[in-house]
Amino acid sequence: MTTPTHAGRAIVDSLVRHGVRRVYSVPGESYLALLDGLYESGIHNVVCRQEGGAAYMAEAHGKLTGTPGVAMVTRGPGAANAFVAVHTAWQDATPLVLFVGLVPIGDRQRESFQEFDPAAWFGTQTKRVLVLDEPDRASEVVAEAFFAATSGRPGPVVVGLPEDVVAAPFAGRLHEPLPVVDGTVSECDLADLVARLQRSERPLLLVGGARWTPDAAATTTRFAERNALPIVQEWHAADRVPTASPSCVGQLAFGGPAYAARMLEEADLLVTVGAVLGDVVTGGYRLRQDPDAATVVVTIDPGLRGRSGAVSRHVLAAPTAFARAVAELDLDRAEVWRPWTEAGRRAYEEELARLARGTGMTTVLREIAARTSDALQTVGAGNHTAWARLLPVDRYPGELATRNGSMGYAVPAAVVAALEHPGRAVVAVAGDGELLMNGQELATAAQEGAAFLVVVMDNGQYGTIRMHQEREYPGRVSGTRLANPDFAALARAYGGHAETVRADAEAAGAVERALEAVAEGVFALVHVVVDPAVLSP
Repeated sequence: MTTPTHAGRAIVDSLVRHGVRRVYSVPGESYLALLDGLYESGIHNVVCRQEGGAAYMAEAHGKLTGTPGVAMVTRGPGAANAFVAVHTAWQDATPLVLFVGLVPIGDRQRESFQEFDPAAWFGTQTKRVLVLDEPDRASEVVAEAFFAATSGRPGPVVVGLPEDVVAAPFAGRLHEPLPVVDGTVSECDLADLVARLQRSERPLLLVGGARWTPDAAATTTRFAERNALPIVQEWHAADRVPTASPSCVGQLAFGGPAYAARMLEEADLLVTVGAVLGDVVTGGYRLRQDPDAATVVVTIDPGLRGRSGAVSRHVLAAPTAFARAVAELDLDRAEVWRPWTEAGRRAYEEELARLARGTGMTTVLREIAARTSDALQTVGAGNHTAWARLLPVDRYPGELATRNGSMGYAVPAAVVAALEHPGRAVVAVAGDGELLMNGQELATAAQEGAAFLVVVMDNGQYGTIRMHQEREYPGRVSGTRLANPDFAALARAYGGHAETVRADAEAAGAVERALEAVAEGVFALVHVVVDPAVLSP
């Protein structure tokens, strides 16, 4: 490799060393040298239409691959627009590296054009904020950023690039990636876990969080099935165990099913893998708060961030290390646990059956499920996301979602999923409010040739807030109504295929034609018009 000519090129050469194949950006004059470094680098620069969309794509990339997604934005307004994805990555424990152009060093603290303090803005929502003040340390800063983003509990890292420093000559050396450890399930940890399980009559696994791989998810599933152990999943983490697995008993989510909450309360041993007992899982810190409850937490985070309730033992290990430790474990308790697990499974299947009896969005999602296999779904936030449960998950990764309740995510995440997995069906489930928060990234999809299906539920309102409003202030609708465009016409304007469904009889044909368009290499959108009274499945 030739010696980098400037710090911007050194950063890009370091990204190559870290295995980066794709970055997501909105260009800015504050980091022209970094854009120059990307020229002929072999890294694909996905140029987006708004920094929020670009940073969401990087966050989705981190979730999908387990390696840091990389976004590049300019100072001031650009950094502000990207903040939503930083918060998402912070709460969802997603590895993300955000490069932000800054004012030249000599212009600092002079209220110069678009100046801001990156540490003050991002300090509470990132694992680290690094500012490159010496061009020769450019590669070192990249290595530090990637290590911080991936080690322990993953999260976002912001790297500030003063305009003059990133363009300065580089005379340093290129740094190799720093190793990230998975922790370990020690012999003592494993012996304690086995002893607790063998004493248990009603054990329950709770899975979710970060640091999963396809192999870890598959191995954990096989362990649970071999031992007839039930697995409940975190909200918006529905892909650690396949929907069809006899061990899968659903999710603990906002407004989640009563049977899942009962299982959490009645379990005489809870083993969490990657997940912690946060507010959503515990129904607002109400469930499993008994100080004597037996709970073994397996997480690589030494700080146990986000937990509540008792912790009987903390195993400092990532899900990958847990999966290796239990891969061949046969506890000889399957017949004891099978009735408990089968009861949870039946309750889950009954819930899915009830959900599938609806119309409108339900009919459209049923038609999609019947025509796709191994689909990768993307959802943001809102009541419409509940319909995504009609799409079965076959393997990890199978769902990209925001566990911090951030809207506008479905389309940017679908762009990433389609580019990263061009052979898989990708289905974005969006609401009318959510789609218009980052719907402009459909232009990016068309530009990049990202082929996926978008299903838009149009009930003319911010449905989640309307639901809460009707509960707290019945009949007094305020601030939640929406006057929507013709979403199908909008999709065609962006260069995609579009269908409109106003009645169940139109669903099958619309879905069939939309999926044919996706197979031909373009994105497609199905605009589902529903009664405003429909707020949830």
